[in-house]
Amino acid sequence: MAGHFRRVIAEQVSQILRVPEKELIPHIHAVQVLKKQLTPDFKLFVNSVTKDYFDAVSHKEKAHRLAGKLSSNSVISEIGTGQGCVTFTINRDLLIKRVLHEIAQDGPKYGFNSELLSDIPKGLTLVEYSSPNIAKKFHVGHLRSTIIGNFIANLKEAVGNKVVRMNYLGDWGFQFGLLGAGFSKFGCSEKLRAYPLEHLFEVYVKVNAEAEQDEEMKQCAQDFMQKLENGDPEAVSLWTHFRDLSIEEYSKVYKRLGCQFDEYSGESLYKEKAQDVINLLKSKGLLQKSSNDTGIVDLSKPGDRELSNYSTVMRSDGTSLYITRDIAAAIDRMEKYGFDEMIYVTDKSQEGHFEHLFQILKLLGKEQVDRCQHVMFGRVQGMQTRRGGVIFLEDVLDEARSRMLQNMANTETSKATEDPADVAEKIGIAALIVQDFKGLLVSDYCFNWSQALQSCGDTGVFLQYTHARLHSLLDLWESREEEAFDAVCLQDPCVILTLKHLLRYDEVIFKTLKDLQPRYLVSYLMGLGHLANVAHHTLRVKESSPEVAHARLLFFYSIQVVLANGMKVLGITPVDKM
Repeated sequence: MAGHFRRVIAEQVSQILRVPEKELIPHIHAVQVLKKQLTPDFKLFVNSVTKDYFDAVSHKEKAHRLAGKLSSNSVISEIGTGQGCVTFTINRDLLIKRVLHEIAQDGPKYGFNSELLSDIPKGLTLVEYSSPNIAKKFHVGHLRSTIIGNFIANLKEAVGNKVVRMNYLGDWGFQFGLLGAGFSKFGCSEKLRAYPLEHLFEVYVKVNAEAEQDEEMKQCAQDFMQKLENGDPEAVSLWTHFRDLSIEEYSKVYKRLGCQFDEYSGESLYKEKAQDVINLLKSKGLLQKSSNDTGIVDLSKPGDRELSNYSTVMRSDGTSLYITRDIAAAIDRMEKYGFDEMIYVTDKSQEGHFEHLFQILKLLGKEQVDRCQHVMFGRVQGMQTRRGGVIFLEDVLDEARSRMLQNMANTETSKATEDPADVAEKIGIAALIVQDFKGLLVSDYCFNWSQALQSCGDTGVFLQYTHARLHSLLDLWESREEEAFDAVCLQDPCVILTLKHLLRYDEVIFKTLKDLQPRYLVSYLMGLGHLANVAHHTLRVKESSPEVAHARLLFFYSIQVVLANGMKVLGITPVDKM
């Protein structure tokens, strides 16, 4: 594995520069594989480690001087220089044996036991994601929050964190006053049983439209909300029924996406504690009254001549707002969990909300706010189904499965599976996830069904196809328990290129973890998939001798292990046949 080779390089460089090995290791990088171009395996940029060791000379000269003091050995077969760096090529037999042995030994943990990750703080991570408003449509924006949050939780778990996955439902506020008041007029119990989420949304749309035109309906909504606030049994019973139905329906969608939550909470849990927040703000002299009698917190900096920056935390009638309940929830989690980090995953339109939330927590003396982070994502356009119009997330999943089933039926090479619909679902979800994760999360993008479902190119379908192909090939492997093999059988250029790519896995994980951007991992897995397909075409198994076939199958198994594990971190369930 890359870690072993980094240590060997670091040990030799350390003796010359008198720099501790541990400080050198993060600066020794596996070289990215380039098509049709021979490259060394590792590089060390001299500017980052030589400090005052050399005279004031150019980076190029520093690299030449350092390289001149290093020597090849049983591990390092060649030392050279590049643009301001010293390069290292590893003994080919050792490279082959070491990488394949490490993957066989570590399995799904390969890449996660690296020294690069050893100093990253491990602890308790709370991830709040998905968080739909139960009176509104579970729309495509919640798909992004759900799969991004699931990816972050998977990644944190993979590197050794204990993770609590939280779904913070929007289940309180004026919208529920509208829904409660409107259900007696527009609601239907039979429709509510048949299709709960769709019917709740239908009612909400109708009552909201009427409230905009009719003050009496708006007053009815406010009255219903007041009943809820006061604990009226009939109002609470109806609200509880709506909430339970919503969670039940959401759970079905989450199961299809391979997501589960450790905790369902919501704004409603903090309606009383929000009043404690208002009292706390008062006691600290932070709560002010605006001209229209609402409660605000001044967030402008001393001496700031710009317009004052403030956050409204209380209505004129003294009731709480969304941000007040969020403050209460954050404080409650700080006290309950004592977390090491808390990550909120929402769209970028809430950037200002979280800036205010973190600022107010800081003013309240909650130092744990420094461990809080907001991961933002952009909007998606173009994810309409064939039916068109506004869509539920479930419609998108149905559409992906339906299109994929059709593609499988029209493809001659498709293999018979026990449950074609289940396979099509997993491939369709992989397509949605990869299309979403290919770019910067904060960027808006336009979804394209045809592009997402292509079997070639950088798509989720391609990743699933590659994994299924490797799985089919490995069915030929009868002696997979025997790790011993002859490295001479694996000297082909396509093998060396793939192993060099596998060396980079821990660096990709490190970068992905640092930025919480899945695009690095997606790009890496695509590269691995393309290298795997080249090797599949080049390295025959059936026509080879048992010794060669065994070595090649061990090589293909190593690819499958890393590919499958990377896909699972992204939230994709690998398929074995398609």
